[in-house]
Amino acid sequence: MHQLWLIPVFPLAGFAINGLIGRKSGKNVVNAVAIGSVLLSFLWVLKALSAMGMFGAGMPEEAHVERYFTWIQSGTLNVGFDFAVDRLSAVMLLVVTGIGLLIHVYATGYMAHEGGYYRFFSYLNLFMFFMLILVLAANYLILFIGWEGVGLCSYLLIGFYFDKQFAADAGKKAFIVNRVGDFGYSLAIFLIVINFGSLDFGKVFEAAKAMPVDQGAGIFTAICLLFFVGAAGKSAQIPLYVWLPDAMAGPTPVSALIHAATMVTAGVYMIARSSSLFVHAPIAMDVVAIVGLATAVMAATIGLVQNDIKKVFAYSTVSQLGFMFLALGSGAFAAGMFHVVTHAFFKALLFLGAGSVIHAVGGEQDLRKMGGLRSKIPITFWTIVCAALAISGVPFTSGAASKDEILIAAFHHAPWMYWVGVITAGMTAFYVFRSVFMAFFGTYRGKAHPHESPLTMTGPLMILAVLSLAGGFLPIPHFLEPMFPKVLEESEKWLEYTAVASGLLGISLAYLFYVARPSLADAASKHFNGLHKLLYHKYYVDEAYDATVVEPIVQGSRSVLWKGFDIGIIDGIVNGIGHRAMNIGGTLRRLQSGNIRSYAAWVVLGSIAVILAMGLTGSIR
Repeated sequence: MHQLWLIPVFPLAGFAINGLIGRKSGKNVVNAVAIGSVLLSFLWVLKALSAMGMFGAGMPEEAHVERYFTWIQSGTLNVGFDFAVDRLSAVMLLVVTGIGLLIHVYATGYMAHEGGYYRFFSYLNLFMFFMLILVLAANYLILFIGWEGVGLCSYLLIGFYFDKQFAADAGKKAFIVNRVGDFGYSLAIFLIVINFGSLDFGKVFEAAKAMPVDQGAGIFTAICLLFFVGAAGKSAQIPLYVWLPDAMAGPTPVSALIHAATMVTAGVYMIARSSSLFVHAPIAMDVVAIVGLATAVMAATIGLVQNDIKKVFAYSTVSQLGFMFLALGSGAFAAGMFHVVTHAFFKALLFLGAGSVIHAVGGEQDLRKMGGLRSKIPITFWTIVCAALAISGVPFTSGAASKDEILIAAFHHAPWMYWVGVITAGMTAFYVFRSVFMAFFGTYRGKAHPHESPLTMTGPLMILAVLSLAGGFLPIPHFLEPMFPKVLEESEKWLEYTAVASGLLGISLAYLFYVARPSLADAASKHFNGLHKLLYHKYYVDEAYDATVVEPIVQGSRSVLWKGFDIGIIDGIVNGIGHRAMNIGGTLRRLQSGNIRSYAAWVVLGSIAVILAMGLTGSIR
């Protein structure tokens, strides 16, 4: 045994220590506990994977499983508290602990002057614990523990500034929307138990391989669609994506860790983990691909006109997650997971870079109030450029390697998906470099005095910049291929060239509109005022949800459940009984006058009534 349980226990201990004594300890102690616990997890991951031979030529094909105790025993169903590591979870373990470590270090600089310092790092460590439980799970129920746990931590961290209404509302929104998705995941678990009699990955997948592929809408389709409902909530896909942009209300390190590198990719990981089920459900695969592509397009168009730097990158996250689901739905599971890894590099860097910019300009997030920052914060500028090049798919960067594999898979799945994906990739390059040009070029339009961030913040930025550029050379697809069905055909070079050209065109247009001739951007927004307004207001989806879901529930709860049922019926019955008892008591009270002659009269009347009653019933003989 490799003691896999220690990997999540280290951050759990950090959560407990900082949560219990962090308030009374100094920041140095909090930092040492928070960072040290994640560092220990990262080192233990390296140790365990090395001992399993994951880094050598003779990599194991089967998962290493450690069984600790039986959790649920009911009839033939046996659910153990078991952990497992295979190639897929090995990749995720390195991403979660490695990127998580960098973000923890960054957060010590970013949060240095914030209140609730110990509480923030306590929550961050708790998130790491649950995310590692999710990745290490050997069955669907243990995965669900981590799944729900990261949802809880997301709520706590998004609403960290609980004294601000918008942050509190954003935390609740994330929590509620994810509960909708989690309901689908729960139903999928029940169907798996009914049809397979087990929740263990190994047993379920082995049984699935021997079963026929659904020719229509069969049991595999039902299970996979329900799983996708859960994934759509966690990984922000249509129609459950609305929580993620608002989640930017939390501190920037939260955006980088939870909403770029780890939690939002949990849905992608879960579907990749369940690939043996999804390949038996072609309808579900098509749904995953179409919804993923639609999400990528919709989020990219919204990102074109947003002015909050974090909101731009938030919609970029939603769009990139759509690309991951496009890969999964096209059968390119390894390519989808490869994009999870490269996305963790460049998107964490974009968010942390945005945090460095916000830190430099005194908390300002509006791109229109920035400008000319490249000479004032050069490290932040160049690192963000590295991330922007990667997400734009510029050749030899990490994003180019993973994005090209996704688009090629989409072409072989359905050529029209490739062309829509290429156009979306061009929009991605445009809005990301639009943010870069608005923030770093031209003249400074703000009021603060910009300054470079401390080494605790710029250090992680530089490491992530290297990974964003060189991460594409990591042999992730080759490493993961044995785990997934091989469906990807040979690529034609023109597919890659077209994708690259689309990205370069997007960068060129952004330069033209926001550096060379800024008047063109103003003219375009005025000429297409209606479209610009529609995109700026995010297709009014939030307003539509408020009108069709939120308000009816609130008004129904207020008018029917509260005023009608609670006050009208429940309170009416209880209060009615009370009032009736008071009325009867008030009447009987009048008999207690204290007058002896009155009492004597009532005794006589009572006696007469008794005698008459007995006479009428024949009791007197």
